[in-house]
Amino acid sequence: MTESPLETPVQFLNGVGPERAEVLSKIGIQTVEDVLWHLPRSVLDLTDVRPVNELEDDQPASVCGKVVDLDARTISRGRTITSILLDCGTGFLKGTWFNQPWVIKRFFQGQFLMFSGKAKRRSGKWEMSHPQYQALEEDLDDPQGLILPKYSLTEGIKMYQMRRMVRAAVDEYAHLIPDYLPEAFREEHSLIPLSQAVIQMHKPQTMEEYHAGVHRVIFDDLLEFQLGLAMRRRMWTCVDNAPLLKVTAKIDARIRRLFPYEFTEGQNQVVKEISADLGSGRAMHRMLQADVGAGKTAIAIYAMLATIAGGYQAVLMAPTELLAVQHWETINTILKHSRVERCILSGSLSAAERKTTLEQIATGQKQLIIGTQAVVQKDVKYHDLGLVIIDEQHKFGVMQRAHFTSDENTPHMLVMTATPIPRSLCLTQFGELDISVNSELPPGRQPVMTSRVSTTPQRKKAWEFLRAQIAAGRQAYIVCPRIDSEDEQNIRSSAEEVYRKLQKSELSSALIGLVHGQMDREERAQIMNAFHRGSIQVLVSTTVVEVGVDVPNATLMVILQADRFGLSQLHQLRGRVGRGVHRGHCFLFSYTESEDALKRLAVMEQTTDGFEIAEADFQARGPGDIFGTRQHGELPLRVADLRRDEAILQETREVSLRLVETGAFDQPRFAPLKIRVLDRFGQLMDLGQSG
Repeated sequence: MTESPLETPVQFLNGVGPERAEVLSKIGIQTVEDVLWHLPRSVLDLTDVRPVNELEDDQPASVCGKVVDLDARTISRGRTITSILLDCGTGFLKGTWFNQPWVIKRFFQGQFLMFSGKAKRRSGKWEMSHPQYQALEEDLDDPQGLILPKYSLTEGIKMYQMRRMVRAAVDEYAHLIPDYLPEAFREEHSLIPLSQAVIQMHKPQTMEEYHAGVHRVIFDDLLEFQLGLAMRRRMWTCVDNAPLLKVTAKIDARIRRLFPYEFTEGQNQVVKEISADLGSGRAMHRMLQADVGAGKTAIAIYAMLATIAGGYQAVLMAPTELLAVQHWETINTILKHSRVERCILSGSLSAAERKTTLEQIATGQKQLIIGTQAVVQKDVKYHDLGLVIIDEQHKFGVMQRAHFTSDENTPHMLVMTATPIPRSLCLTQFGELDISVNSELPPGRQPVMTSRVSTTPQRKKAWEFLRAQIAAGRQAYIVCPRIDSEDEQNIRSSAEEVYRKLQKSELSSALIGLVHGQMDREERAQIMNAFHRGSIQVLVSTTVVEVGVDVPNATLMVILQADRFGLSQLHQLRGRVGRGVHRGHCFLFSYTESEDALKRLAVMEQTTDGFEIAEADFQARGPGDIFGTRQHGELPLRVADLRRDEAILQETREVSLRLVETGAFDQPRFAPLKIRVLDRFGQLMDLGQSG
């Protein structure tokens, strides 16, 4: 097969050569095609640049020039004024900043700048107060009327050099970029040809041209990713060897009798969706998002009992042993009058206990299995596995779900999270799953009152309130970001130090316990049980209480150094209180002056809706940080931004599902696009390669 001209090594591109090619390889540019796809991260719009002699008083404008004078001085009472004078060819323009002395460090003699703002004529001279400024390259002899692409660079390559190299590649090769979308499809979705899009991004004549190019490239990026997800969804849901589990009215009534409460409408709706999946004959692949306190564990128990009623085994996998034990205790309480055979499988079992448990699972004697990642080890053999529930899905690698599937049997799969997930992440990282959402709290549950504590009087008032509530019979959590104090700076936030201090000061009259993740399992269980019983009134802890802990009498949550936690984590912690008949109160202790942290804490005061909080967290921090470290890494998108491009993401999601589910994507006209999808995402999504 003849190599495409696009695969020409970059050193042969006009203006590159061997030395510069070596430098470019550091940022992944090795071929002409790589140069074309080194898309600008933004553009500098100079189309509205004016000569100084054409400025109008108090009208917005942009002016370019060279720095010829810098001045910073104190004028009176400690106030400062900073001035930068630009020589703009047809005249001079002064930029001034009041009480921002640090701004002068950003400028130097001979620097080329663009000032944007409203110009005023003072004493016959043009001046702009607090202009926006942008550094320009020295090779711009006449910047007027230009739209300049801004590229990511590497050491040894200047911006003007990168622009020249890209321009050479675009002029000679851009017309050769293949288009993977059929012409009729492009017209249907108002998309310009791909080669034209790349040209318009690198060499836009107008901002409209640039945005049209950006739209096409983002559309392709998200469409190809969504098509991969749609293909994986079809591959998983179209298998016909999944257990057929009909949830009859009799089975439904038998299961519901075990619960000491009625399900909410939200729970009933999710149960209905799961029951339909179990009885469809196709493998369920569903994600349940439940806000904190909305009762996802009850739904999980229902699904497992429905599976066992159909003659199959059910597994619930939790991310930590602590959470597995909490699930085990909850399930034992619900099933105390049930004949369901159940076991817990975790790393802390003795060799003899593990051997016996594995034998009972393999023979089918154990019908309901709770565990950590121990449930996916090679030596675990199931007799007839019908349902797998994975709790807190984001703490596992995506491909772990595949461990439970075999040629003979594909169990139903339900993944759950009590961390509400932003819409755009649902459509990407979990895009192959059906989504169920339950945000409805049980009847009588009141929203938790949340207050930030940032001053000494507020702190004093908060502790007084806690003492009064504890005296009235309520219980409290005090959550710290650390276990012990490694240095003087962290001593206030250490759980052990706080535990010792509170016994002697603010809560000296209360019975206080301490729990954290590094404790012995039995000791931790004893303390948690004492807190459940009420013999411990105040529990000082780290974030081990973040999920799964349910003490209805606990109504008070104090989070120390709350600014050190993410929004979703704060929401999880707050969800531990107010789970009974009494209203919950959450105090966010924080003395930070960080603007970002203050915004996060303000969100917590303003809303208790986990889905609103998830969206706010996503907008502030982006997809990479919502769940902390993820085994499956960042999304492999080329240019799309999930925060900015949600509308296009939704559109490409709908288009992809329609193409794959109707079979249109299998038509010959889409073959080039399918090959591209498989080449980009085949390995990542376990779809195979295009070959």
